Amino acid sequence: MSAIVSAFKDADLRKKILFTIAMIILYRIGAQIPSPGVNYGAIAGRLRDLTQDQSSVYSLINLFSGGALLQLSIFAVGIMPYITASIITQLLTVVIPHFEELKKEGQSGQAKMTQYTRYLTVALALLQSSGIVALADRGQLLGSGFEVLVPDRNIFDLILLVFVMTSGAVLLMWLGELMTERGIGNGMSLLIFAGIATRLPTDGAGILASSGGLVFTLVLVAVLILVVGVVFIEQGQRRIPVQYAKRMVGRRQYGGTSTYLPLKVNQGGVIPVIFASSIIYVPVLITQIINSGGSVSPDNWWQNNVIQYLQTPSSWQYIVLYFTMIIFFSYFYVSVQYDPNEQAENMKKYGGFIPGIRPGRPTAEYLGYVMNRLLFVGALYLGIIAVLPNLMLDLGVGTSSGSTPFGGTAILILVSVALTTVKQIESQLLQSNYEGFLK
Repeated sequence: MSAIVSAFKDADLRKKILFTIAMIILYRIGAQIPSPGVNYGAIAGRLRDLTQDQSSVYSLINLFSGGALLQLSIFAVGIMPYITASIITQLLTVVIPHFEELKKEGQSGQAKMTQYTRYLTVALALLQSSGIVALADRGQLLGSGFEVLVPDRNIFDLILLVFVMTSGAVLLMWLGELMTERGIGNGMSLLIFAGIATRLPTDGAGILASSGGLVFTLVLVAVLILVVGVVFIEQGQRRIPVQYAKRMVGRRQYGGTSTYLPLKVNQGGVIPVIFASSIIYVPVLITQIINSGGSVSPDNWWQNNVIQYLQTPSSWQYIVLYFTMIIFFSYFYVSVQYDPNEQAENMKKYGGFIPGIRPGRPTAEYLGYVMNRLLFVGALYLGIIAVLPNLMLDLGVGTSSGSTPFGGTAILILVSVALTTVKQIESQLLQSNYEGFLK
């Protein structure tokens, strides 16, 4: 809190913080504006009576959008297409040589990668908004047979609705980039943070009303313990000592310093959770769009043995599958992002070595061994944190929307974004203090 108070005393930082707050307010206003052709009154009444299982398939995406998805607002698609596009372009750097070359080009290559990410964001937003509108048109979004659109709609109204939602996703992408450039912190992360945080009072009141004061108190205590645990793991790192040899350049001596290589316990962040949730969400969405036009046969194996469990997050089949996929994507994502061989080569190039480990291949093997041990703990941590809301729903603790911001994934995002933003504020305060000293 001392860093935040000091930040408002600094003119430049105060301007950045106020700009960020203004963008967040603009985002929340847009999340409440209904799209054209939507029966907003009917949706508001339906959401109050909606049971958990009816909206469980959309729970995480609706949580990230701050409730805008099920309200069919202009920001219903949210920032998820941009996040998904960013992850896909990062993973494609391993598969496509051109992307790998752009990654090594520095600032110019990063600008091209950002452009590709924007194009992919538009495509994903168009695809997702089309799916949402198709479900809404067939009365499958908020329960079977419930109409959320105006009755006298035609194909042009549906096209306009898709266009508005896609434009809303592009506008959010622009707002996020503006916040990153002119504000404080990462704009995309702060938009997700704002969407989740605004649901805390409403869903807290829902738990209190449905489960009673004792359960609500126990949930708050559990959340406090969870926050402490998340902070502990997120800040945790393995520091590998690195020694740099002395070398002479002309008459000057360089190197000879000791430092360390920090390896985080949770190297993948929340990305494995987003990956696993998206993979589970896609087949359910496609199946609902295909089957919404007619009845489903009672002997349909796909519907009875796959989709039935994917639509029920409180079932043990869903929890086991979700947990396993998070473990897999944790290893997969970190193996793509972190290359021990590249790290060892960079250390060898600048005369660095780990005491007791020979440079080159032995160093790469040692880094890979340490990273795998850390990754095992980090993956288990992510999996346990992510399935906590599902276990809470199984125990009867939840809200009418089928998701709770007091769950593990939401707490993980809130704490991670808050820690990163405060660290950036502190670093800019330190930089301004140094500038004042030099002047």
